[in-house]
Amino acid sequence: CIDVLTDMLPAISLAYEEAESDIMQRPPRNPFKDHLVTGKLYFFAYGHIGFFEAAAGFFVYFVIMSEYGFLPERLIGLRKEWDSMLINDLQDSYGMEWTYEERKVLQYTCYTAFLIAVVITQWADAFICKTRRNSIFTQGIKNWQLHVSIIVETVIACVLAYCPGNSYLKFYPVKF
Repeated sequence: CIDVLTDMLPAISLAYEEAESDIMQRPPRNPFKDHLVTGKLYFFAYGHIGFFEAAAGFFVYFVIMSEYGFLPERLIGLRKEWDSMLINDLQDSYGMEWTYEERKVLQYTCYTAFLIAVVITQWADAFICKTRRNSIFTQGIKNWQLHVSIIVETVIACVLAYCPGNSYLKFYPVKF
């Protein structure tokens, strides 16, 4: 859902971005030495942006689990008991018992929150990736395709999270 439904349109909309305003003042790229995809670009995409998207998702996951009584230290080593359909009295950090069905609803709610957190960080990512060197204030924000794609990805995330009947996709509503 993240790659195909929510990230695809903003990525494609960046193709409609105007050239950077100072592009003609820069020396040309050496095609034999200066590759388009470099280690620096990989680090920026996966090590920097990917790290923050994952961190936002895991932060939301742990906040929701904590709000419902499962503090992070309780979650360590809990998977076998959590997934057991035979255990209907699993205790959280405060001693409250959870049935298998209640646990799964909480788990899928966390999955939905993770998706929403990644979509929100993708908003920032789309604007960060508009240019490689210029600031957004220098470049401007005239790309209407980008704005529309961000709105569409947000609507898709809301449909996945809040439309009735999406529980078969394992999406459950998240509190605002």
